[in-house]
This record gives sequence, structure tokens and C-alpha cells, in this order.
Amino acid sequence: MISILEATPGATGPTLAERMYLAFSQEGRLAESPQFEYRPQQQRMAQLVGEALEKNRALICEAATGVGKSLAYLIPAATYAIEQKRKAIICTHTINLQEQLIHKDIPIVKKIVGDFHAELLKGRNNYLCPTRLKSAFSQTGDLFSSSEAAELQLIMDWQRDNPTGTLSEMDFTPGARLWSMIRSEPHACTPRRCPPGSGCLYQEVRRRMAAADVLVLNHTLFFTLLASAEEVLADDANFIFPRDFVVLDEAHTIENIAAQAFGIHVTESNVRFELGRLYNPKTRKGFFSSVGDSDAIREVTQTIGAAEMFFREAEARCRFSGPYGKEFRIREPGLTENTLTLPLQRVASFALKAGDAAKSEAQKLELHDIAKRLTALRAGLAAFLDQTADGHVYWAERSSGDTRNLSLHSAPIDVAPKLEEIFFSGGKACVFTSATLGVGDDDQLNYFRKRVGAQKARAASIESPFDFKKQMRLYLVKKMPEPKDATYADALQEKIEHFLDLSQGRAFVLFTSYSQLTAMADRLEDFCDDRGWRLLVQGRGMPRHQMLAEFKKDVHSVLFGTDSFWTGVDVPGEALSNVIITRLPFAVPDHPVVASRLEHLEEQGLNSFSEYSVPEAILKLRQGVGRLIRTQKDKGIIAILDPRLLTKPYGRAFMASLPDCPVEIVG
Repeated sequence: MISILEATPGATGPTLAERMYLAFSQEGRLAESPQFEYRPQQQRMAQLVGEALEKNRALICEAATGVGKSLAYLIPAATYAIEQKRKAIICTHTINLQEQLIHKDIPIVKKIVGDFHAELLKGRNNYLCPTRLKSAFSQTGDLFSSSEAAELQLIMDWQRDNPTGTLSEMDFTPGARLWSMIRSEPHACTPRRCPPGSGCLYQEVRRRMAAADVLVLNHTLFFTLLASAEEVLADDANFIFPRDFVVLDEAHTIENIAAQAFGIHVTESNVRFELGRLYNPKTRKGFFSSVGDSDAIREVTQTIGAAEMFFREAEARCRFSGPYGKEFRIREPGLTENTLTLPLQRVASFALKAGDAAKSEAQKLELHDIAKRLTALRAGLAAFLDQTADGHVYWAERSSGDTRNLSLHSAPIDVAPKLEEIFFSGGKACVFTSATLGVGDDDQLNYFRKRVGAQKARAASIESPFDFKKQMRLYLVKKMPEPKDATYADALQEKIEHFLDLSQGRAFVLFTSYSQLTAMADRLEDFCDDRGWRLLVQGRGMPRHQMLAEFKKDVHSVLFGTDSFWTGVDVPGEALSNVIITRLPFAVPDHPVVASRLEHLEEQGLNSFSEYSVPEAILKLRQGVGRLIRTQKDKGIIAILDPRLLTKPYGRAFMASLPDCPVEIVG
């Protein structure tokens, strides 16, 4: 039998695609495992990925649930990385998938292709810097209040017992200001300050990262690294590292992740935060206190006041709709007079001077780092007010909590040109994959390819091996009042109760509106309690991961969720036997980003509803429906309580995108 890694020298040997076909066959290396289940769909995907990598091409591949896409891209990617001495970058959207890849899938891959070096890289802010921690501890009296000092001691004790731990592994949550002064930061946590043997986990991971064959990270971090690499990019780098290639899983999120990455984000809380690190008038602590610079302290105090005046004036000029309106689109430059950038620059200058005069290298680096951050905030603020970026939408958001916080944002309306430049030009090997990229109209994934600038990339849609005709039943409702109708809540409650009874609990109930979710949760609390079913409700204090753990543990429980539960949730087995979808998930058209995308299409003479609103809702509906059947043994029902599937012309497009299964229409 030919090993996957035994590439025959010379042009006559089998290609990587051919070796992947063999590896995933019924006689291949994977078949040696008793857990192996031959799936021609998985074999086909591994072939396509192998061909894309070997020919330095882009591939857009929808691989439906059950295909086994993780192994289908990991095995060719690891093989190619080892053979060609190239770095494979694997990007995902969710932490769950990153952990699965590192702890479950990659150990399997190593048994198949041989040993290789794989690393999981988290965002830099997750890592504690021991050098900064010791420095902060030595200045406790100048920098921290008594409660912060007590918390700092807790962190010192925790770090002593958990030298390789990260923020997400702490059994308590440090205060934001304190954590900002001890976490890894580019200018304060450097290879020179944190050399080998210093115990700095981030610098150790960074050194291992340079030597790794396979890197696993999230989409946001990938774009952050991409931006930081632009100025120092190696001549032979495709993305971040020399001769690297990338696989982006959960790629259906990329358009929105990229829009955020390429935009401007200035928040009132961040301005207060950075100034407060220099001097906090309430506690009288901060770096300027530690160096005894009264002029600098006075400048910070005045700038804090200037920031409050600036953001209140900006907020007053935004016409937020109603008391709960969160966003306001800003269509013209000059929302308000730029009275803040000069004070921020003056404070940054004081920080630079104080850093130059600092007695210790640690203090110098800290002050210079804050100066750089204030300068970046000043530049972002000016760019926002002047609306310097063409093709961007600009908007303000206000918080709904007790603390007043205004944030200013921009995002490119169309990210396709930028993504095309990054991924789909110049002969780069990259793979975009997800269980849901198509909208039911074709197998060439034209909608997704257009949104991300991948029109020239090869596309493939690989169907699920699951037998949906036997495993799933779809219920549709013929009649329901409109949500604005006074009888809607009663009708919705009745339908939810009916379908919960059918499955004896064991259900996700997915909403598109958080207010509707909470109202229905109040109505159905007694109903679930009477039947002995635990009702888990998003937003009522329990973290998402804990809700899922409790849902899996209590087989008959019911979970009410909104946006984040439509996607990236994996609950195999009978605990999830029913998914109830209350409304078709159309995006709210009054959010500035969505509204600007709709306008952009209308300006091109296109129908924005059919070209954007419907396809986006189809993708999200497919994600929600995809929560139900996760394995060959799963069985269950889907209930969609929105009659528009049957009454509107676009309902046919939604139906065409769903798995082929028995359908029952109820009154």
C-alpha cells in the first residue's frame, strides 16, 4: 500500500489529489482504523483540496454536515505542509472548532501522515506576560487601588500554579484595567524583554509558531496578523509567513469578519480606559502618579473632561430612533467639532516624554505603548469625523446599559475587492469551506463567491451522506397571525407548546428577536415546569457554553436561543431531537451595514431583497436547520412557524435550500 507521504519522485508519480483519493478509499490508510467509515463525499473533498494546494489555486467548497470536512482538509494540508516545507494556516470562527481540531482531529491526522508540529494560537490579549506582571507588582502602590492590588496577588498566585495558563482558563475574571497592564502587548512584551526561559507563554508560542507546520487560529486573529504583517511581509509570503497557504473553515462568516477588520472603531470606553492607565482621578493611581508628573496629571484630567464633552456632543447630534435605538448612520463628514484629537495628542506627548525619562526599561515601554495607543485613537477619530475612507458606511452606537458609552464605527460596504486581492489573485493556495455556502439555486455557490470576490475560484458543493428522508421530518405551518397582530403571541405559544410535546422537550427554540424570546420564555415557564423539562434561556445569566453543557446533560431540557445558537452549535444524540424556528431569519434592514449593502445593490440597478436579503436569510436558516442532524444515528423534527415559506414566492427558494425530507403542513 502506498503511504500518503510516499510521494514518488518525478512527474510520473501520483499527484497529491490521487494520493488523497487512495487514502480516503476503502483500501486506504484511514480504513486501517476500526472507526473509519468510508464516505465518497469526504474522499471527493480531500481530492479537491489536494488539487488546489498542489496547483496553488483557490477552492470554494461547501461540505454539508456529515461529510467529515475537518479530516478532508487537514490530511491533505498537513501532507502538503510536511512535503513542501510550507506552513498551513487553518482558520475557524469558533473556539469550539479550534479546540476540536487541536485535541481531536490533528492527533488522528498524525497517525495517518506521521508526526508534525501543530500549534493553537489565541489572540495576544489572552496571554499573561510574567515580565509585565512582576513589573506591575513592584509598582503596586503607585499603579493600583487596594482592591486591584488584592486581585493582582490572586493573579500572581494563579500564575505560579498555572505557568502555561491563559485568560480563558482562569477561574475568575480579572478587571479590564488590571489585565491590560499585565497581558502580552507588542511593545512591552518583546522577544528581548521576554527571552527563552523567562516563562512568557506568548513569546514561547510565538517561537513555536515560527517552527510549526500547521497553525490553528480564528478568523479575527488571522486578519489582525495579516494587517500587522503588511509592512514587514517576506518576499515569499502569500499571507503572513513565507510560502504559507490557508484553509478557512466556517467561511460563511468571512464577509462580516473582514468588514469589521477593515473598518474604524473608536469607543468612548476605550478612550477613558487608556487615559485611566496614565491617571485615574478617583483612585489617584496610574503611571503619571508613579513618576510624579503633576503637569501630565493635569493634562490627563482635562482630557478626560474633554472626552466626556466630545462624546456627549456627538451623541446629541445622533438621532437614535426611540429610547432603545442603538445605531445611527452618519452620512456626512463632520458629525461634530473635533475637540478631542488635540488633547489626546498632548497627553500622548507627555507619555512619550515620561517614557524617555523613565528610570526603568519596563516603565519606558509601558508609557511608550500607551502613547502609541492614544495616537492611534486620535488618528481613528479624525478618519471617522472626516470620513476619509471611500466606500465605507459610518455609524454611531450607544450602549443600553447603566454606563454611558458611545462608539464610532466604519466598515467597507463591499469587501469583495479587498478579499479578491488578498486571497484570489497571484496564484495562492487557499480553501474556503463551510457546511452552508450555497443558497439553493446552484452548485457553483455563485452568491457566496460574489460576496467574497471569488468569482474566478473553483467551486464545489458536496452533499451530506445523511439519509434525511429517514432521519428528519419538516413541519410547516399554513396560518399564523402577523407578529404585529395582538393574537400573534398566543398563536406562537400554542404552536411551540404543540411541537415541544411532540418531541417531549429535547428542543432548541430559535428566535430572531431577543425581546420575543424573553416574552415567550415567561409564557412557557410553567408549561415546561409542569412537564418536568428544564427551560434554559439565553441572556439570563448562564454563559453560552454552560447552557449547552446543561442542555446535553438534561436530555428533556428546552433551550431558547437567538443569534449565536443558530450556528456553530453541535449537539449530537437524542438531547436535541427538535429544532423550532419561530421566524425566517431576515436581517434587520435598519442596521447601517445591512442598509448600506442594500443601497449599494439598488444603486447598481439590482433588487436588494432578492439579491441580498433572501440569500442571507436562506444561509442562516440552513445553519439553524443544520443543528438537528449531526450523526448517522440522529433523528428528529424541524418546525418552521413562519407561513411565508408557503405563501410568498420567495418561499420556494428557501424550500429548495433545505434537505430532502418528508414535509407535513399543519394548520
